[in-house]
Amino acid sequence: MMYNLLNDLISLLKDYELDNHGAGDDLDSFLKWINVQFVKPGKTLEKEPEWPGKINGRSADSVINTSLVHLYRYAKIQAKTAINQTIFSTPDDFIYLICLKSAGRMTKSELIKENIHDKPAGTLIIQRLLDKGLISQHRSGTDKRSMVLSITKEGTDELNNHMEKIRTASANVTGALNMEEKSQLISLLQKLEDFHYVQNLKKS
Repeated sequence: MMYNLLNDLISLLKDYELDNHGAGDDLDSFLKWINVQFVKPGKTLEKEPEWPGKINGRSADSVINTSLVHLYRYAKIQAKTAINQTIFSTPDDFIYLICLKSAGRMTKSELIKENIHDKPAGTLIIQRLLDKGLISQHRSGTDKRSMVLSITKEGTDELNNHMEKIRTASANVTGALNMEEKSQLISLLQKLEDFHYVQNLKKS
């Protein structure tokens, strides 16, 4: 038996009792007190969340993967609502335009890679935008084999005309989160994206 740990816990309980006259004798109250005493500012000591199937051995990895797939589908529903009665055929159309508007000129391969598409799917989206005059292409000044893409005035105008609906759709996806939670989620998602970017870079 881990007697040292047990002695430490008993000492902590004595301190807890002395420091909190009339404090509750439940585990939650004790953990909150420990959190204040030992956890760094900005961090919290939280219970592990519950999830369906956990008692039967379903892993956290499984739950996270399922939630990400579900969230992607919910986001797609919101995006389809945003492009209803617009020139855009799919949510990917305006996502590609947003990339070109924010990052500037890009080659076809760079734009496709930025959006984690395979080449055939990305090429179809680019061709659709070219056909509608929303983007233009010209040969690279450094590599004559590469085509450089730019957003056109028509593409910028079309994006601006519907940006409010697009922003509303994006806000609806994260509507249950406050700003602090959004910041935490961004950090976690960026960590995952960086991990997968490196893994896929090794394969290419």
